[in-house]
Amino acid sequence: MVTAHSALHRKVLRDVWHLRSQLVAVAVVIACGLAMFVSLRSMHGWLRDTQAQYYAEYRFADLFASARRVPSVVHGTLAALPGVAAVRTRIVHDVTVDLPGLLEPGTARLVGIPETGEPNVNALVVQRGRWIRSGHPEEVLVSEAFARANRLVPGDSLPAVLNGHWQQLQIVGLALSPEFVYEIRGSGDIFPDNTRFGVIWMGDRALGTALDMAGAFNDVAVILTPGARPQDVIAGIDRELARYGGTGAYDRDDHVSHRFVSSEISETEITSVLIPAIFLGVTAFLLNMVLARLVTTQRDQIAVLKAFGYSNRAVATHYLQLALAPVLLGAFVGSGLGVWFAAALSTVYARFYQFPIDQYTQEWGVVSAAFVVAGGAAILGAVTAVRQAVRLPPAEAMRPAAPASFRPGIVERLGLDRIVSATDRIMMRSIERRPMRAALNVTGIALATAIVMTGWFMFDAIDVMKQIQFESVQRHDIMVTFESPRGARALWALARMDGMRQVEPFRAIPVRLRHGPRVERAGVLGLQPGSELQRLVDRHGAVRDVPHGGVLLSDVLASQLEAQAGDTLTMDVLDGKRPSRPVVVASVQEDIIGSSATMSLPALHAMLGEGGTISGAYLKVDHRRMPQILGALAETPAISGVIAREALVRGFEDTIAESFWISISLMVGFACIIAGGVIYNGARVALSERGRELASLRVLGFSRREVTRLLLGEQAILTLVGTPVGLLLGYGLAWLVAYRFESDLFRIPLVIRQSTIALSVLVVFGTALLSALAIRRRIHRLDLIAVLKTRE
Repeated sequence: MVTAHSALHRKVLRDVWHLRSQLVAVAVVIACGLAMFVSLRSMHGWLRDTQAQYYAEYRFADLFASARRVPSVVHGTLAALPGVAAVRTRIVHDVTVDLPGLLEPGTARLVGIPETGEPNVNALVVQRGRWIRSGHPEEVLVSEAFARANRLVPGDSLPAVLNGHWQQLQIVGLALSPEFVYEIRGSGDIFPDNTRFGVIWMGDRALGTALDMAGAFNDVAVILTPGARPQDVIAGIDRELARYGGTGAYDRDDHVSHRFVSSEISETEITSVLIPAIFLGVTAFLLNMVLARLVTTQRDQIAVLKAFGYSNRAVATHYLQLALAPVLLGAFVGSGLGVWFAAALSTVYARFYQFPIDQYTQEWGVVSAAFVVAGGAAILGAVTAVRQAVRLPPAEAMRPAAPASFRPGIVERLGLDRIVSATDRIMMRSIERRPMRAALNVTGIALATAIVMTGWFMFDAIDVMKQIQFESVQRHDIMVTFESPRGARALWALARMDGMRQVEPFRAIPVRLRHGPRVERAGVLGLQPGSELQRLVDRHGAVRDVPHGGVLLSDVLASQLEAQAGDTLTMDVLDGKRPSRPVVVASVQEDIIGSSATMSLPALHAMLGEGGTISGAYLKVDHRRMPQILGALAETPAISGVIAREALVRGFEDTIAESFWISISLMVGFACIIAGGVIYNGARVALSERGRELASLRVLGFSRREVTRLLLGEQAILTLVGTPVGLLLGYGLAWLVAYRFESDLFRIPLVIRQSTIALSVLVVFGTALLSALAIRRRIHRLDLIAVLKTRE
């Protein structure tokens, strides 16, 4: 029995060597798929576990709330609420800062911290330097990402406008906080701009004195007791803060940083399954193609094995071992690449997600899972061929396969045989008489085309997102926000500035929208009818008018509220006099970014019962006066934020270059490799199937060129048929990717440009050409005598 098994093992080795080029192609494809699986799955686990550990160790809050000005004595009342384990009251305020080397001013979020000891909620991690000292109001801690982007170190000073006065802040340390893992201004941003926005932690007493808020706070962070109902505690907090201008408490799900990090964790989970599944599906297809051909050519060998007493189980095991050979090779290579890619991606993620972890740790369970997945792909790809081998009776296997039923082909039936050459007729007959083989080749080419097209589609989607957001929606040069709502005189003062071309006001208020049992927090943006500097544009690029009455909802917000055009919502304003008003949904718009609600400025003013109050303005300026205007705005006490659109575009491009383009380029590269593996294997299998036929034609007088044209022409026809099928399939895959990546933070537009279609076709045709050159070389080296001796 040992000798018998040794013989089968030697046969496996011989078959592997004989099919080495095809099996290497399979190994390369599965290596690509597993590299994607290991890297993305590892990133998912790393982000999930790091977030949970960081939150627990540094006491990330469960609930958050803000107000206008709350007396410090209310702290005790909040701490006594049922379900509250710990509460931290502080001052949070955005200020303008003067950053070295930047034309436009930056924005910093000042957050109060105790002068001695760490906060009991949202504790800080001092990465470098030391904690602030009591009695030194100028000392501050700065977020590490902000300091790194602006080359700030402990000992540097940073000018900031506090309560209308420039003040020099002394940096004594660089820190991190679980509250600002994803460091952005607010829900209107997608990517962090660490150069122009950061967090500064300042002593409670110093910050209260600087902002004339001594003995008061305007922000609350709460940790709940185990088992407490968040909604009950939120109701209690809202009740206590309502008289002080509270804007409504909310839980982690609505916290900006937490939402982005959790969304990324969910997306990596989806990506780590969806993309590798496509790659591994192609692997199974290739294995089925190779092994099915092998079983057909080894009919006599299977008969001999069974005649000598080998069981069906032994024969099945033999072909499964053959399938596992390339899969194991691909699994080792792919897992190694995946671990390396995961470590590289962790450095990219570290630029966006500020965790206090310096080194990436690999989760080896993912690698083990990769081998299990690879084995599953091998079994799936081999099962048809193995079943065919097991079911083959020895007596039948000893005979050659029954010849195909020959009859006039489509060329003859159409009467074109007189004008079509013999070589072309042979090609057409071969395709027509082996429809299953032709269908498999077309399917392989279509899959290759679809995968390449799906990879390129992501570049199109990102480019369209950039164009819509920064060219169609945001047409202003500068956006300014006021420290508090202002009257029409502030707008008049902006319009009078030298170099100012156009000024459009806006009003932004926090609200709670209710529709039946559905309740959502949102921000309502009031725009002037006919606004030109900030427009309403849907994901298809269509410009919408600001509704004269009612509210326009983004499709995400409408879905969360289960509302549609014509429905009436209850809008609870969480600012000022806090009125509650019914409002009709004027229309629903498919947005690319965020979940928003928009009203006309006059309608919003009427609903609030206020005059021409505004929260800020969009500015169009003479670019020659841009430095002077930015400098003047930075020195204006009433302005708390100045954002230049060009800076946002640069930040977007830099972020995309470092993150999306890396992962997408990786996917496109792997897709091209898969395309090569599919097309080469198809051509190689065709050569194996028709080697005897081609050798016979050579003996009958056909030239090498004619024989080569006979085989490669057939492959060219199949490629031409499979490519448009692949383009249709690629569109479906692109839709699936866009659908699966859709979240309440952003949506990927389904846009496939002509350049993407052309590149996909070019890659497939180029791969087909390279495969043709390799097959041409093999045809020219055919040993006619050896091939003709082969028993088919």
